[in-house]
Amino acid sequence: MLEFPQQKDADTPLYAEDTDAPLPEQLNPNTRYAYFSTIAKGGKSLIKSCRDLHLRRTICYKSLRPEFINDPIETRRLLREARISACLQHPNTVPTYELGRDNKGNYYFTMKLVHGYTLREVLNYRERYDLTQLMEVIEQVGQALGYAHSKGVLHRDIKPDNILIGPYGEVLLLDWGLAKVWHRTDTTDSDEDINEAEGDPGMTGEGKLQGTVMYMSPEQINRDPDISFQSDLYSMGALLYECLTGTTPFQGDFIPTLLQQIRTETPADPRKVTRQHVPEVLANLTMQCLQKDPARRPESAGELVRILRENWLND
Repeated sequence: MLEFPQQKDADTPLYAEDTDAPLPEQLNPNTRYAYFSTIAKGGKSLIKSCRDLHLRRTICYKSLRPEFINDPIETRRLLREARISACLQHPNTVPTYELGRDNKGNYYFTMKLVHGYTLREVLNYRERYDLTQLMEVIEQVGQALGYAHSKGVLHRDIKPDNILIGPYGEVLLLDWGLAKVWHRTDTTDSDEDINEAEGDPGMTGEGKLQGTVMYMSPEQINRDPDISFQSDLYSMGALLYECLTGTTPFQGDFIPTLLQQIRTETPADPRKVTRQHVPEVLANLTMQCLQKDPARRPESAGELVRILRENWLND
């Protein structure tokens, strides 16, 4: 497993003064969280760290940016993300603690504050890590996806930036903000009243597209109403490709050209792109995941994990 130096504040020691302090006689939910510090700003959301004064731990607190707190679509999207995250109780997903309203009535939800490095940061120094380490990461992401798919959840934003590798061997699939779920009946699409997010053209392509172009399936960029869990497997193929070769299956700064490549072109075999040895099993799995036709991709995330566990080291 990948090993990293310990990050500051990742391991705050516990003391009896913290664990044994009594709760106030009257609990006020509006004063439970304190010492807020902004970690990141998304397109529509704010992510902060804060102190949970009841449980005496530092956690992650996600809410909408001030300009979107009255937007009904963004509010519903935040609710959906919180509930999807809470329902996906798996070792490779981030635990969700609470969904609530602040003292102004605005929604927030809290999660485990995770430390570590993203797969993007790892791939920026690809030469430092051997293939076995990287495939262990991909296998754990596959496990998280298999669980999510069994719950009826399509992630839609699989990319290196959304995979966190912790200091104790944890691999976490992050950010279910673009996840898709379906209604109980087939008559209505779950996204009909939650418009797809406006994206930076450098990130999400032309118009309104969910996800990041480099890792999106052809059916995702075509907004196929029959999109299935195989779309996430295409994204896994793009991840595999980058782990094996150090580059994405398609490159380019001109987004329409890039989208057309994803729709119509077959990427070069990974074994022809890098001087590093690429085992045949992994090359074949990668190219299978990147098939344009979803039916020709692996049958499931479980099938992908099974192949990753094959003995390819001596291949």
